[in-house]
Amino acid sequence: MTRKPLLTHTRDEFTTARAALSGRTALVMTMGALHEGHLQLVREAHKVADHVIVTIFVNPTQFAPGEDYEAYPRTLAADMQALAGVGADLVWAPRVEDMYITAPHITIDPGPVAHSLEGSTRPTHFAGVALVVTKALNIIRPSVALFGEKDAQQLAVIRSVVADLDIPVEIIGVPIVRDTDAVALSSRNQYLTQEQRVHARALSRSLRVGQQKARTGAGVHEIVQAAHQVLLAEESVDVDYVALVEETTFRVLCRVQGNESADENMTVVKDSHEGVCFDQLEGHRAHSADGLYRLLVAARVGSTRLIDNCLLG
Repeated sequence: MTRKPLLTHTRDEFTTARAALSGRTALVMTMGALHEGHLQLVREAHKVADHVIVTIFVNPTQFAPGEDYEAYPRTLAADMQALAGVGADLVWAPRVEDMYITAPHITIDPGPVAHSLEGSTRPTHFAGVALVVTKALNIIRPSVALFGEKDAQQLAVIRSVVADLDIPVEIIGVPIVRDTDAVALSSRNQYLTQEQRVHARALSRSLRVGQQKARTGAGVHEIVQAAHQVLLAEESVDVDYVALVEETTFRVLCRVQGNESADENMTVVKDSHEGVCFDQLEGHRAHSADGLYRLLVAARVGSTRLIDNCLLG
C-alpha cells in the first residue's frame, strides 16, 4: 500500500513534524527531480532507521554564475508521488529563505579533498555543498545520512566535513544505480537527446575497460589511459577528466584531462610509483588502509556534463 510522506515547507512546519518522529532517523538529501537512484537511497535508509526524512531543495550556494540553477528541474508533485511507498515519512522542501533565513556570511572550505577534479572544474561548488549539508544536519539532527556514490567526491567531502566538525551523524554511501543501458542514473540525463544518450554509454564502458585493466595488474597510468581512450573514440563526447584516486583520502594518483593524447596530458602523482602495478599500490601506500581505489570520469555529451565512477581493488 502506497503512502505519501508528510510534506512541509517552512522551518516551523518541519520542526513540528520532526519532533513527532521518535527513534532512529535517517536523512536523504536531494535536489528533487527524483529518479530510481534517489528512491534506492530512501529504501536503504528505511533499512537502518525507524523513520526516513527526505529534503528536496535546489541549493543556490553550490551553483556558480552561468550554471543551470534556474533551469534545474523542479518537479515536486512528481517527486512526492515517487516517494509514496518507498519508506519516507517526512519531506522538507524549503524555499531558499527557509534554508537561508539571512544571506550566508559563513563559508566552509572542505579542504584538499574538494580542490581537485570536480573542485577544479567548479571551484565554489563543494563549499556550497558543505554549507547546506552542515546546515541540514544541524537542523534535522538525524542518526544517519545516506548519499549516493555516483557523486563520489561529494561523498568524500561530506565525510571529511562531518569528521572534522564532529557532527554526530553516521554517513553511509549507497552504490550507483544504473539504467538498463548501464548509464548511471542522474537528474541531468533528461537533458540528453536520444542520440546523445547512446553516446553517454561510453562513460560506463570506459570504467569497465579500466576495471579490466586493473584486474590484469596494469599500472595506474595504463588504467587511466585505457579508460580515456574509450571516451576519445566516442563521437560527441568531450572529456573533462579521467582520474584514479584513493578511496579513503580521495588523493589523486593519476589523471588525464581533456581530449588530448594521454601520453602528452597525463599527470601522475610523484609518490604514486608510476611504474608500479595497480595490485601493488596498497603495499606502497600504507595510509590507504582499506586498499580501495576509485576510477572517475567526467565528460560533456552535447551540452550536458555527466560524471561516473567505479571502485577498483
